[in-house]
Amino acid sequence: MEVRHILENIAVVNDNDEIIGYKEKMSVHKEGILHRAFSVVLFNSKNEMLLQRRSFSKYHSPGEWTNACCSHQRENETIKEAAIRRLYEELGINDAILEEEFIFHYKCQFENELWENEIDHVFIGRYDKDVESFNIDEVHEVRWISVSELLNWIDEKPEEFTFWFKILIKKAEELKKLYTKY
Repeated sequence: MEVRHILENIAVVNDNDEIIGYKEKMSVHKEGILHRAFSVVLFNSKNEMLLQRRSFSKYHSPGEWTNACCSHQRENETIKEAAIRRLYEELGINDAILEEEFIFHYKCQFENELWENEIDHVFIGRYDKDVESFNIDEVHEVRWISVSELLNWIDEKPEEFTFWFKILIKKAEELKKLYTKY
């Protein structure tokens, strides 16, 4: 795992998602501090969703399947700029069209005693190319999957998916966002 990502300062927020400061990422996760995050969901023209399997070296949720990418907002960038930056850093994608579609809050503690306590901004977009290469420190593998196949997989083997992705999918389904309009 790249040390710089663990040591970076991320946006700490209040219950209204207003930034109240920046704090080192690992301490935020150790202390369960509320912070701002984003999740990027990408669809192709066949309405398949891009999934990534997290690297087995990740400090939480290693080897679990999740959305195209997710991370945190740093100082001196907007949440959308953070999403665009991280999509490139993890998957080498720099030309996806993204729009923020909804926000949700979740909190969970992992087996390693770390916490996620995030207000998660969900960006949905379109990308019609194969993922040629990805950052192996972050991503183990990627695949495109139909929404119906994904929903069946989550029902049958929920333990194979990240905690937040299951919440995101349920919320997206309720809001009729399991497709791309772009």
